[in-house]
Amino acid sequence: MSDRDCFYIADRHKTEFTYPIHCHSEFELNFTEHAAGVHRIVGDSSEIIGDYDLVLITGKELEHVWEQYECTSKEIREITIQFSSDLFSKSFVNKNQFNSIHKMLEKAQRGLSFPMQAIMKVYNWLDRLASEKQGFYAVMKFLCILYELSLYDDAKLLSSSSFAKIETYSDSRRVQKVQRYISGHYREDIRLVTLADMVGMTPVSFSRFFRLRTGKTLSDYIIDIRLGYATRMLVDSTQTIAEICYDAGFNNLSNFSRMFKRKKECSPKEFRENYRKKKVVI
Repeated sequence: MSDRDCFYIADRHKTEFTYPIHCHSEFELNFTEHAAGVHRIVGDSSEIIGDYDLVLITGKELEHVWEQYECTSKEIREITIQFSSDLFSKSFVNKNQFNSIHKMLEKAQRGLSFPMQAIMKVYNWLDRLASEKQGFYAVMKFLCILYELSLYDDAKLLSSSSFAKIETYSDSRRVQKVQRYISGHYREDIRLVTLADMVGMTPVSFSRFFRLRTGKTLSDYIIDIRLGYATRMLVDSTQTIAEICYDAGFNNLSNFSRMFKRKKECSPKEFRENYRKKKVVI
């Protein structure tokens, strides 16, 4: 992408996906059509997509790939829009009118998958964007696409925050305090009563409060944080799976493997091999 352009767009008609797992500094909005059965990996998220898929990625170190897997379509369409973070300087994106876009770009550091309703809302703009001859109007249309997508609160976060190397905290100060403690002590034995005491609540009240504010039980939240660190170590280190298990705060290898497979639908060994097979950095 040229430094003199606001964004780069590629509108491809193809019969298969061949690009390897990769990451890059540019933000990316990726749309696929007629690609049911494709295996989409974003960070430590792994899913089989349907006929339509739209994902926004703003994490500079967040690996991603769309793999052929079980897709048999010969009429795949892929529209990829890459744009620099410089397009939205702080003095620009922090204005009230861009508040929803700013929040969406922050969330998309973990990858955001948009619901079908959102895809249908912006489909015609995406369809025509690549053929827009006037660069200024193309930028305006692109901003409209981002704004419309930012209005959908049900966009799905893909990668875990610990794998994506970002910190995400609740709006509640009490929950923030606990989340920061967990981030710093996930390798240790974390007890409910300790966390409840930190915020001056009973264990039962705190459990209910935490789930209400985060959407997860405390145990699920801790497991997800630990698994995120574990998957990152599987990708970035040469440690054995047993070493990673204990470094991530699990105290039992078979329990770690079982939880990993339940959450990721593959074993730690398979996850590591899948990444290392094709990974490149561009």
